Amino acid sequence: MTSRKRNAATEFARYLRTETVGGMILLAATAVALIWANSPLSGAYTALRDFHLGPESLHLSLSVGDWAKDGLLAIFFFVAGLELKRELVIGELNDFKAAILPVVAAVGGMVVPAAIALGVGWGEPGIERAWAIPVATDIAFALGVLAITASGLPNSLRLFLLSLAVVDDLGAIVLIAVLFTATFNLVAAAAAVALLALYAFLQHKRVTTPWLYVPIAVGTWVAVHAAGVHATIAGVALALLTRVRKDNYEHEAPALRLEHRLQPWSAAVAVPVFALFAAGVPVNGEALGALFSDRLALGVMLGLVVGKLVGIVGASALAVLLKAAVWPSGAGPRDIVAVAMLGGVGFTVSLLISDLALEGAAAEQAKAAVLLASLAASLLAAVLLVRRNRVHQRADDDA
Repeated sequence: MTSRKRNAATEFARYLRTETVGGMILLAATAVALIWANSPLSGAYTALRDFHLGPESLHLSLSVGDWAKDGLLAIFFFVAGLELKRELVIGELNDFKAAILPVVAAVGGMVVPAAIALGVGWGEPGIERAWAIPVATDIAFALGVLAITASGLPNSLRLFLLSLAVVDDLGAIVLIAVLFTATFNLVAAAAAVALLALYAFLQHKRVTTPWLYVPIAVGTWVAVHAAGVHATIAGVALALLTRVRKDNYEHEAPALRLEHRLQPWSAAVAVPVFALFAAGVPVNGEALGALFSDRLALGVMLGLVVGKLVGIVGASALAVLLKAAVWPSGAGPRDIVAVAMLGGVGFTVSLLISDLALEGAAAEQAKAAVLLASLAASLLAAVLLVRRNRVHQRADDDA
């Protein structure tokens, strides 16, 4: 590859790593899915999504939609796991006083939506697992909206939202592992543990060749899938075993290097392709009207739009009131309200949990509820963020 082509590829990868671009690609994939699934070509969409491929002997004959959900999202969770470990070891979450506010806010933003969904949908078939749908916040969409609408807000608010979303994802990962492990294959689980131990050993020994790591990563994914645990957990486990502190002779740590290389693939391929096959739900007047008469769907929507806001703001205010935490530097309660509204943008992980928790028409309706709630939360958040952005800009001009 020539120097000019290499520089162009590097610049394009950097461009894909920006939150705005990642959010736009995800939004475009969602729009394509909705248009395609509600067009005269909807049969082709369903046929492609449900087309099976892969070796049956390894129990990997999966539909295209399942490959996107179980396979490609493992890349997304690997990148999220790298970010989580970096934040825990050397980032914002490493310092207790700096970390406590987004951690408490994330917990509040998971508990309240789950309680609302469970309360509203109580007695509905599937609610025993569907209550987990509104607990998640989509990092790419949330940060994308923040980047577009509020460039003048203090950077501490972006760090607050990022840390909150990372902790939120960790909670969602735990729920996926606990709630959606139907059967458990001990032999496959032992193989996964052995491969993870080998990965950790190679990291400890400072081995860097991808010729070893790629087969180990693929083998771990296959073993976790065979064990009955959702395969995306493999991505998180591998990420948490990756070194985040660089040695003196290294330009950057393995975790940062992998994050830079894989984040563009996650943003431009993994998450959009998943959205393409997950977001194709009916959006006609009858389907949308049914959302407000179905208590499970209504619980999901209220959990995301109302529960996230109440949970994040309430938990944050309580932590500050008890003097266990302080507001982010240069920001106040009204800024937190605007950012908290972004917590209702569930999208990627909420769509994933909808697919795992429900089947057939119930899953389609829950996903439609997630899409509508995420749209409402992003629009409301954009209005609030633009107003807060103007307030901060006027304050800067007066200073």
